[in-house]
Amino acid sequence: MDVVSRSMTEKYIRDALILWATIDPIGTLAIFAALASKQTDAQRRKTAVKAVIYSGAVLLGAIVIGQVLLDAMGIKLISMQVAGGTILFLFGLQMVFGSGPMGDGPGKEPGHDIAVFPLAVPSIASPGAILAVILLTDNDIYKIPEQIGTAAILVAILLVTLVFMLAANPILRVIGNNGAAILVRVMGIILAALSVEFVMEALHLPQWIEQTG
Repeated sequence: MDVVSRSMTEKYIRDALILWATIDPIGTLAIFAALASKQTDAQRRKTAVKAVIYSGAVLLGAIVIGQVLLDAMGIKLISMQVAGGTILFLFGLQMVFGSGPMGDGPGKEPGHDIAVFPLAVPSIASPGAILAVILLTDNDIYKIPEQIGTAAILVAILLVTLVFMLAANPILRVIGNNGAAILVRVMGIILAALSVEFVMEALHLPQWIEQTG
């Protein structure tokens, strides 16, 4: 293997690890199992497919026009990460307290499609994932064939995510409605914590804490 091929292989392995970590198929499975617990098997399959299609459109769109669009609008990547983290935090609170689009209270939004929010965005196409695909396909650094390779890796990870979500049916049959209700609250707490991590990483707070601690 020559130097160029080895370098490309290392890049694609790195891209795969980064995209796996930011998309987090296993974490998405847990969130999907909690949110789709009251749906039928057929509805859950439809929701899973739609969530992957929508998130794929967002992430592939970010590869094609994300960098150009953000530059044209003067939006910094850090701003997207903070905004996404804030939205995710508010949704996590709704899950914990049983209100809002996913709850059972009076604030439930009629006709709300969980495949769009929060599964496609910001769970699968998370702020971190959008940020990652833009950086990993930087037009100033990577050529078109390299960007296509990264896009292919992204599609493969999305397909794995779909397989994981389709496997949620037997999980839900085992835990039952009460278990699903508990899972919703637990995942709400985890989402709230994850959103705080998004904001802290964007603002470089972990480094600041280590330096001042």
